[in-house]
Amino acid sequence: MTNRLADTLSPYLRAHAENPVDWYPWGPEAFAEAQRRDVPLLISIGYSTCHWCHVMARESFSDPAIAALIDEGFVAIKVDREEHPDVDGAYMAAASAFTQNLGWPLTVFATPRGRTFYAGTYWPPEARPPMPAFRDVLAAVREAWTLRRAQAEESADAVADALARAAQSVPADLPDTADLATAATAIAGREDRIHGGFGGAPKFPVATVLGFLLSPLVRRDVPDASAAGVRAFNAMAASALRDEDGGFFRYATQSDWTVPHYERMLTDNAQLLDIALEVGDDAVARGVVDFLIATLRRPGGGFGAAQDSESWIDGRRDEGGYYLRAATARAGLQPPEVDGKIITGWNGLAIGALARAGTRLGDPSLVSAAAEAAEAVLRQNRDQDGRLVRASLDGVASTASATASDLALLADGLFALAAASGDASWAVTGRAVLDESLSGVGGDPLLSEQGIATAPDQTDGDLPSDAASVAMAALSAWRLGAGEHYRDSAVVIVRSLSKSAREQPFAHGSLLRVAAALNEAPRQVVAVTAARDGDLAAAARAADADVIAVVTPTQAAEFADAGFELFDARADVAERVYDCRGFVCRLPVSEPAEVIAAR
Repeated sequence: MTNRLADTLSPYLRAHAENPVDWYPWGPEAFAEAQRRDVPLLISIGYSTCHWCHVMARESFSDPAIAALIDEGFVAIKVDREEHPDVDGAYMAAASAFTQNLGWPLTVFATPRGRTFYAGTYWPPEARPPMPAFRDVLAAVREAWTLRRAQAEESADAVADALARAAQSVPADLPDTADLATAATAIAGREDRIHGGFGGAPKFPVATVLGFLLSPLVRRDVPDASAAGVRAFNAMAASALRDEDGGFFRYATQSDWTVPHYERMLTDNAQLLDIALEVGDDAVARGVVDFLIATLRRPGGGFGAAQDSESWIDGRRDEGGYYLRAATARAGLQPPEVDGKIITGWNGLAIGALARAGTRLGDPSLVSAAAEAAEAVLRQNRDQDGRLVRASLDGVASTASATASDLALLADGLFALAAASGDASWAVTGRAVLDESLSGVGGDPLLSEQGIATAPDQTDGDLPSDAASVAMAALSAWRLGAGEHYRDSAVVIVRSLSKSAREQPFAHGSLLRVAAALNEAPRQVVAVTAARDGDLAAAARAADADVIAVVTPTQAAEFADAGFELFDARADVAERVYDCRGFVCRLPVSEPAEVIAAR
């Protein structure tokens, strides 16, 4: 039997197309069918490189007897969290009312209107105390719906109302330098002084936290906290969390960074490339670049979402076996598959990181790779009306709308690409994408139609929160000279979450990094030179600055004409480096030795 998932865009959904479960993809048809039959929804959420999603698929969703229980008592929906992050966020928030062991696969039972009345994660086909059997969970939920429906609906309404109330944020003052020092110190207090990193097992890279600890303000004002970030990165880079080919795995199951969870995500590696550049570890940065380009880059230039943890070895599925072999011994093996979805925001992270790596490492090929990815996203990830969407696969655009974070992360990457390449058109496009994000992006239309609140929790996960993403892009636009109103937008966003960021700094690393940047005048270095590969350009690229732009006189004029005031009056004289602090520039210099490297 082939169900409705065979023709969907998502590799994750396609992998379930031969299940005996009568799956529906996320959409109004499933809701209409649940209302027609007056049965609950079973909403199963995961992603293509999720190991325990594979396990539950093999154990339960491929079992005809369990499938019959599902089809008889429920309308089953399969959701790719990477394609529908709003849906995942809404149901993850609702699931937190029923279990603290959150993760994927996420298994949600909801009313025909989509309101959660019970949820969990992985359940085995047979009981493994303390976990009940999935078949028993199905029977208990169906019994509750049949015999105690009023209670189930009341519980679902209570959860939905609580989430809607929690979505209301209370603005506070912008965190000042003392607040930021306190936050950095609190984060550093969680350091594992034996193995590096923060907390115990499982241990994640937490790139958003490292970014805050390595920000210029923290490096200067709280050097001990910044040193904890450096130690964490060095420990990861020297551990089994980093594969021989340079790519980082998702997380380590042990506190000493051993026994990785072997999936490899674009989000983690793009952010860790930036962290390697911040730490000054060129070798690790090069390794991450090699992994991104050799493994995740897809035909056309965009980057796939992730590489699976499992592969076929000796006729069976094996988790991690490929990676446990030396790189030289892998040649005869089929490598784990790459989820080829080109996700808009995730590619924005990679575009920005590669552009900055090209600048720092003096490698224009990396800037070219960033440009090819940008072209792929802007060409492929659009609907029939030309609006950016969440993702594409093999050149076919998803029907899922781009999120505010997608637009902001892409815009931020385009701003970095503009500075690295000297091409103002990337900045112009980035500004337009950012403006769309700032104007307000509607959430998933089906959630809105059913009155289901989107996730109110604006905290970082494996990438910056929606709010922090938009604030970061607005900050980047301001630093390039796009206008003071972009800084004002960043301030408003940070103030809206300032209270929670102070209370939970570890969960708001990316927002705190923006707050730290707002407390200081940016350093902007603009080199105007006819020789983009000359010594003067190289000296400018070596500077410790928030913006490093190397442009020809013609390119400087194009930036200025497009409204980026950082480049005003820069086109008259070539072979000059302008060192600006908050748009107030020192006298320009013309000799490489005169360019100040230190901040």
